[in-house]
Amino acid sequence: MRNHHRASRRRERLGPPKVELNLTPMIDVVFQLLIYFLLGTSFAVGEQTFRMDLPDRGGRGQVDPFELDDSPVMIRVLGSGRVDVPGPWRGPNRTINLAEFLEEQRLDRGGLLPTDTPIHIDPNPGVDWGEAVEAFNAAVLAGYHSVGFAEGTARAGSGR
Repeated sequence: MRNHHRASRRRERLGPPKVELNLTPMIDVVFQLLIYFLLGTSFAVGEQTFRMDLPDRGGRGQVDPFELDDSPVMIRVLGSGRVDVPGPWRGPNRTINLAEFLEEQRLDRGGLLPTDTPIHIDPNPGVDWGEAVEAFNAAVLAGYHSVGFAEGTARAGSGR
């Protein structure tokens, strides 16, 4: 009886039995879900970033007298999807044909222009800025490295 009496006293001191939650399986499931979503998700970039050479607003600074004068190819954006590319060629008159035309004019494709030829985009006043950016993207897509906007293009764009 003494042993029974000691056991009941021990239970009284310890109190009611404790319920413990085993977190190990829950943590395993969380890590498996994490791995599943990391492997099943594609991290595609929504927009592309292009390098842009904007015209210098300051003074010219020093000019190298031995620097070759590269006359830029001017692409005039006329609006409504129309462009004008003056030069010794019959250029496209639609923005949609601009990338293909510029790619054909590359020196490594049998054309006249090396890929470092400066290309200046010159939108007419009031032309939607999105059309100017389309012309810019067409030149970059054609493989040219020195693409920028002509001096004074801040006047262009209707703010849309």
